[in-house]
Amino acid sequence: MVSLRFDFNAYPYLTADLPGVEGVIRSRPEEFQVCEVPAYLPRGEGEHLFLLLEKRGLTTRAVLEFLRDRLGVSEEQIGVAGLKDKHALTQQWISLPSRYEARLEVLQELPGLRLLHWARHPHKLRVGHLKGNRFRILIRGATAPDSAERVRAVLSRLAQQGVPNYYGPQRFGLGGLNPQKGYALATRGKAHTPPWLGRFLLASLQSLLFNDWLALRMKLGLFDRVVEGDVAKKHDTGGEFWVEDAGAENPRAQRFEISATGALFGRKYREARGAARALEDQVLEKYGLTRQHFARRRGDRRPIRLPLTEWDVEAVPEGVWVSFFLPKGAYATAVLREVMKRDPEARLEEEPLAEDP
Repeated sequence: MVSLRFDFNAYPYLTADLPGVEGVIRSRPEEFQVCEVPAYLPRGEGEHLFLLLEKRGLTTRAVLEFLRDRLGVSEEQIGVAGLKDKHALTQQWISLPSRYEARLEVLQELPGLRLLHWARHPHKLRVGHLKGNRFRILIRGATAPDSAERVRAVLSRLAQQGVPNYYGPQRFGLGGLNPQKGYALATRGKAHTPPWLGRFLLASLQSLLFNDWLALRMKLGLFDRVVEGDVAKKHDTGGEFWVEDAGAENPRAQRFEISATGALFGRKYREARGAARALEDQVLEKYGLTRQHFARRRGDRRPIRLPLTEWDVEAVPEGVWVSFFLPKGAYATAVLREVMKRDPEARLEEEPLAEDP
């Protein structure tokens, strides 16, 4: 059996012909800044309370547990749009039932947490209710005279052709080993596994298979092209369709209007056909898996690439600040690995198993 351990350095680069820069990230939490861009703002009235929180060195899970323990609010009543890194300075929205508004001063008790704003809204915040995230990250130690120009060259290419939409290290747990645990669960089952843990481990395996599919498409020169049977995504509307005539659709792919999507295997998702399905089968066969192994998961599709916008580069004595916006579901590390030409998280001691919201 081939290795099921996640290795970010094993995947091809879109900008392999462009040099990377030296340096490290996350030397301090404030050097990795993430600002959540909501899909909508609270209306100012309703039965739920939207809180804009700034977190320094805190996971989303730590905040949820604090609210549960200090306010007595169950986690089912707390809404989040997405999870945020621990080794970072982050801003994100969380929702609570509005009856807790009079007790918000308790948030001052959690070190590293600040309440920036709050307002009421009719509905609970749900996972995925965000446009994306703005990042501002210092690559400390990237101090060569041409470091900023190297970064600009890479970001310019990514803005033109798209960011390879790899899942980053955060998805794969301690040592990148969660896909192995997910594989055991998918193929043999495992008693006494809590439902949330089972979902997370299987999702980690799904993510590894997606990364392998993306890497295969890049090796075959199919990153910015579609083949017969692909499920393609329209970047302007988000709509999906099966590709019947690749020759007719590839000019649109070259203009970055559409992109192929890869499978997150499950019981209910739009399956690829023909040549595109054969590429997915190739990845499954590599691990001795079939689509039926993922019957516990709903399934979905994920685009092979994403747009990079609002990017900027600033050289400072400590290194280079890199700023950019990515749509929801994307990983900043997918951009940084192209800039640095290595796994940007490699020096960090990885966190224990992540949470499932």
